Amino acid sequence: MKWVVGVSIGSSKRDHKVEVDLLGERVVIERRGTDGDLEKARAMIEELDGRADAIGLGGLDLYIFAGGRRYTFRDSKKLARAASKTPVVDGSGLKNTLERRVVRQLAEDQALGLKGKRVLLVVAVDRFGMAEELEALGCRMVYGDLIFALGIPIPLTSLRSLARLARIVAPIATQLPFKILYPTGDKQERSTPRYSRYFEQADVIAGDFHYIKRYMPDRLDGKVIITNTLTADNVAQLKDRGVSCVVGTTPDMGGRSFGTNVMEAALVAVSGRRPEAMTPADYNAILDELGFRPRLERFRP
Repeated sequence: MKWVVGVSIGSSKRDHKVEVDLLGERVVIERRGTDGDLEKARAMIEELDGRADAIGLGGLDLYIFAGGRRYTFRDSKKLARAASKTPVVDGSGLKNTLERRVVRQLAEDQALGLKGKRVLLVVAVDRFGMAEELEALGCRMVYGDLIFALGIPIPLTSLRSLARLARIVAPIATQLPFKILYPTGDKQERSTPRYSRYFEQADVIAGDFHYIKRYMPDRLDGKVIITNTLTADNVAQLKDRGVSCVVGTTPDMGGRSFGTNVMEAALVAVSGRRPEAMTPADYNAILDELGFRPRLERFRP
């Protein structure tokens, strides 16, 4: 029996626990929120160290990527260091593999017709695999990193421009308190429509659900949503706003999907390897064996 825990600085209202079979091994998977309390998260990781088989770091990224460079968040690095025995992951291994696969699988779906669509990717530096695959498909991209993470209403339209900007902004932004950049705690439960025109101009809205939820307008008629960490209430909320299709990049487990950090922790645990030894080929081999497919829910207009 393996035990993995996602320790999140997000809302505890989204906590979930399931027991599943992965590669012939029983795995207990948990998500525990600390409502924005970094000290509580650090203490929880210390308590789990040496007991859990792997820990997912949720509600904040350890790394972001742009232009082939990796940038490390100061707050996240401090949290990860609270564990000296149990491996800690942030989901970037799956963002570089699973999310690429999801985009390729969706490109084969003739009903979605993803190629050439107008796509708003709310924040690309934490979904670099998805961003690269969507751009390779010829989608007309808007990257909202400045808009949604920094509150600067300037859209970016290519990964090249994002990489140039990241060289200047990322070294500074990664030293800021993470709660400035990302909705944490009860902020994840709020929705305040803002920057609506970027949502309205897009055929597809992709990326981290907490950014989408925080700023999405009251109506999203006909939109396709590609995201993760979805509860049943989240799916119902999107359906009520008129979306035509919701795609979850991680599978439904017990009525909701976990974040990539939790699922990566589960894959690391069953692999028996340290995450630093895992390559994209290793993750893809496990994903092939598991047969993961995106969660796809279509709604009538």
